[in-house]
Amino acid sequence: MRKTSTSRANGKKSRPKFKLGIPFNKTVVLRYRFSLEERGLASGTINVRMAAVRRLAYEAADSGLLSPELAAGIHRVKGVRKLGSRLGNWLTAGEASALWQVPDARTLTGKRNRAILAILLGCGLRRRELAELRLESFQRREERWVIVDLVGKGRPIRTVPVPNWVKETLDTWLAAANITSGPLFRCVCRAGKLWGHGISEKTVWHVVKKAAAGMKLPRLAPHDLRWSCARLCRDSGGELEQIQFLLGHVSVQTTERYIGCKQRLRVAVNDRLGIEPG
Repeated sequence: MRKTSTSRANGKKSRPKFKLGIPFNKTVVLRYRFSLEERGLASGTINVRMAAVRRLAYEAADSGLLSPELAAGIHRVKGVRKLGSRLGNWLTAGEASALWQVPDARTLTGKRNRAILAILLGCGLRRRELAELRLESFQRREERWVIVDLVGKGRPIRTVPVPNWVKETLDTWLAAANITSGPLFRCVCRAGKLWGHGISEKTVWHVVKKAAAGMKLPRLAPHDLRWSCARLCRDSGGELEQIQFLLGHVSVQTTERYIGCKQRLRVAVNDRLGIEPG
């Protein structure tokens, strides 16, 4: 088995493809793992691809295309150990407040972009979740506005409370765009008019990158706003369990990683060692 050459199509990285050329066995799979490591891919990415190879071996053996001995050998190829954890790119409260107000509120596009940034920061939604939002998802529960039955990553369903300032920013966009039903966000042409039916995840990405560029934050990504929402909730006294519900995490360990509760950089432990000059 060998990997065929990959190409870029429509600006997206193509997935690695394989074809039968040499025997599909443990040695070949090990060579494939080594090649992924040499490319400098993250351990999580390597392990996902190795899991796909193991699954391929299992299905091939189950279909009689691969001997059980070869399949067992492939299954014994371990993934890459993940040592440590990446540092999140959190915004401070001041940076977050300034970010969502970067778009020009006098234009229709600016009103839409403000609403997008407000929901990302105030509700901690993922790009796909925001792009698929519909006006009907906003309902009143326990005397407040919430996003009901939001289907998240892995298909879990959760309810997301909406802060008052986020709802007010959203209402400004809805009134200006005259949206009364259907997708919450729409594309806006250069003439300042709505067109199409909804927006894509790529549109959300461009909105965040444009606002970040205005604040000279070139490495800020949409998911960093989700991380920032979690950290700001924790800094304001939010309970870890409630933050887990808000973000829709199955594991509380994932929420802990989002808020960075295992390492504090603002007041670091090595700031005052007693050996500082004068």
